[in-house]
Amino acid sequence: MKILITGKNGQLGQQLQQDAPQGAELIALGREDLDITNRDAVFSALAEHRPDVVINAAAYTAVDRAESDVENAYAINATGPENLAQACKECGIRLVHVSTDFVFDGQKSSPYTTEDPTRPLGVYGSSKAAGEAAVQAILPEAAIVRTAWVYSVHGNNFVNTMLRLMNERDQLGVVADQVGTPTWTGTLAKALYALAADECAHGIYHCTDAGAASWYDFAVAIYEEGKTSGLIPANKQVYITPITTTDYPTPATRPPYSVLEKRVEDFGSGFRPTHWRQILREVLQSKTQ
Repeated sequence: MKILITGKNGQLGQQLQQDAPQGAELIALGREDLDITNRDAVFSALAEHRPDVVINAAAYTAVDRAESDVENAYAINATGPENLAQACKECGIRLVHVSTDFVFDGQKSSPYTTEDPTRPLGVYGSSKAAGEAAVQAILPEAAIVRTAWVYSVHGNNFVNTMLRLMNERDQLGVVADQVGTPTWTGTLAKALYALAADECAHGIYHCTDAGAASWYDFAVAIYEEGKTSGLIPANKQVYITPITTTDYPTPATRPPYSVLEKRVEDFGSGFRPTHWRQILREVLQSKTQ
């Protein structure tokens, strides 16, 4: 299987390169190699490389900056996927596209299903919803994977930010009234490769680790597991205070509840969601090895 990955420099792109299936031929492209907002460049790249599958991990993910950078957010999150879908359709290539929990408004109190209507609250979510719609309209046989609260050992993410702040400060306030599911890039990469290998996979899928947490819960777990793994000194005391969304205003409105319902069978018999806390423990321990 020949797989072309976009967004190779992002945390998911790096994980996909690290976890490539045995025997797969991987073509990993960053924005410097392929600008997915350029239709001609997309068609040329796919015609040149002729992959069996494209995994689109390229995205504009700066949620707050998107509110004032609307054109770029839509170019990367909506026009980019549209270009890929059109090129994949013309070349007979399968497409696996990554989306987000931010397509929902967070007003439910039970996990969102793949059939729930999308009601994004801001530019980031709206641009991702537009990307989903474009892919579905052009290439119904594509697979779209929504995920949430993604982190890895690489790059800028909540886990790495918290570890840095916890080593620098004695007190932190963390939002406690937004609930979702932390998701390790390794979990997501495994799911994406499972769909890439399944020629019948199409439609919308949800993939996160198991369980649910608030950002405050997540931060407390990072603190406790960080101390256990030695990433935070054992004698370092950090007081973590739960705060509300109104206590920490941001340009973008975030969904207060965005837990995604997962169907275990979607990603094959070898895929079993593990609780986010156990995954976090293993990821932090790996950072010290």
